Amino acid sequence: MPKLQRSSVKALCPTQLTIGFLEVDVKRKNLLALSPSDQSAFLEAHPMPTVIGPGKKLYITDHHHLGRAALDAKIDQAWFEVEDDMSSLSMGKFWVEMEKQSWVHPLDQHGVRHRYESIPGSLDKLVDDVYRSLAGFVRDAGGYEKTHTAFAEFIWADFFRRNVAVEDVTSNFYDAVKSAMALARSSRAKHIPGFKD
Repeated sequence: MPKLQRSSVKALCPTQLTIGFLEVDVKRKNLLALSPSDQSAFLEAHPMPTVIGPGKKLYITDHHHLGRAALDAKIDQAWFEVEDDMSSLSMGKFWVEMEKQSWVHPLDQHGVRHRYESIPGSLDKLVDDVYRSLAGFVRDAGGYEKTHTAFAEFIWADFFRRNVAVEDVTSNFYDAVKSAMALARSSRAKHIPGFKD
């Protein structure tokens, strides 16, 4: 089986509950600014890592924002890269193995953990976490390094959730980004993956 393949965006299953809608919107606009052939080339250059699960369903383990942006931009096909084939496992064993590999993140927009069956079956059912957008914008502004640590952006989102009032994030997002930038470079954040000295 070739590692790099194409799939219907609608067929991709998430492995988390939330995304940051503001971050998705930026990616959607960037995709829409490209011609169809350039969209395809961009998505091929940024394949979504995927595990084949029970029923041969494709579970993406990263790039949820890009997947949702492609869906919102009405792009039919995206590229994915197979990390593992767990299609022979039962659903229960599949999620246990996904947890062992740090390929699932069943926490909601309040940082509360849920059962695996709460994870939606499609990208269009993911819910907004404003702190996940905040973490993405701070990373893109150079507040911290992108890292291969699993779900590092969620660790940053939870750090900001505890330190930046939700009213500040929702009333003036860009001011909240400035506050979060200062927090990201403070000694309070030095234990978080991607911290910049």
